[in-house]
Amino acid sequence: MVSGSDQIIGEIMKALVTGCAGFIGSNLTDSLLDLGYEVIGIDCFTDYYSRSIKEANLSNALTHSNFKFREDDLSKMDKFPEVDYIFHLAAQAGVRASWGKSFEIYTRNNIEATQKLLEYYKDQNLKKFVYSSSSSVYGDAELPMKEDSLLKPVSPYGASKLAAEHLCYLYWKNYNVPTVSLRYFTVYGPRQRPDMAIHKFIKAVLNEEQITIYGDGAQTRDFTYVDDVVNANLLAAESGVNGEVFNIGGGNRITVNSLIAEIERVTGQKANLRHIEQQKGDVKDTLADVEKGQQVLGWHAETRIAKGLEMYINWVKAQDMSISKNR
Repeated sequence: MVSGSDQIIGEIMKALVTGCAGFIGSNLTDSLLDLGYEVIGIDCFTDYYSRSIKEANLSNALTHSNFKFREDDLSKMDKFPEVDYIFHLAAQAGVRASWGKSFEIYTRNNIEATQKLLEYYKDQNLKKFVYSSSSSVYGDAELPMKEDSLLKPVSPYGASKLAAEHLCYLYWKNYNVPTVSLRYFTVYGPRQRPDMAIHKFIKAVLNEEQITIYGDGAQTRDFTYVDDVVNANLLAAESGVNGEVFNIGGGNRITVNSLIAEIERVTGQKANLRHIEQQKGDVKDTLADVEKGQQVLGWHAETRIAKGLEMYINWVKAQDMSISKNR
């Protein structure tokens, strides 16, 4: 990638962001625009959560002269824009929703759409194709989870993300498509999806509503702040490495119970908890070994969980105040 100052002198770089209206995609889009890139965003506004939330995510980008938006379904497109970089974040999210008949949505949006992009761009002169994968590809692997661990996903969602990873590798191996795959570990922060745990916990505590905990709350997650994930994408794009996979984990591994206690501390409010049985497809623990990303990409997670929660809770409160004023 080229820094903003360099682009003033040289040619402006063009980036395609798929899933640009989503949580991570919209944050990345804003960062690319701030760096001086021309950004083409594609999103099909799946009904996994409210369209109005995704439209709000794009509100900053849509005011920018260097941003062009296209509402479309990747799996149905035959032609894609000419760009230098691709950041492929579009996917059907959700571990628990990926079972049964819903799986065909995951195969279409997570596997077939990825193959279509790779097939189209295999003859194009790309600088980098950065694919957003997930720690769900590991399943209940030994901790810390390393990129060369045996991958045994325990959900259909995890299987679909792993299949797309394999596609990225084989298009690099056979056609020299400059792919890099990033395995995200439980990303949180502004614009987080409403179905995700931290968002649900924060909203419940602030609104004095009940929190449903799957299992005993002793399960752990490696939480990663969204700004660190955006930075990982930028570093992966400007790196000279291709055909590789990197863990992107924040090093903030805590239990669900401890996470809720931290939210209580930051908000000054008590949580009302209700425990139910553990859900199929949920892994017990996650923890990323990030040494490879540190050594090869120069990536380091900057945001610790206490600071990240404080920033995110302040953002949620500001959003709620804004909504109240506009009513």
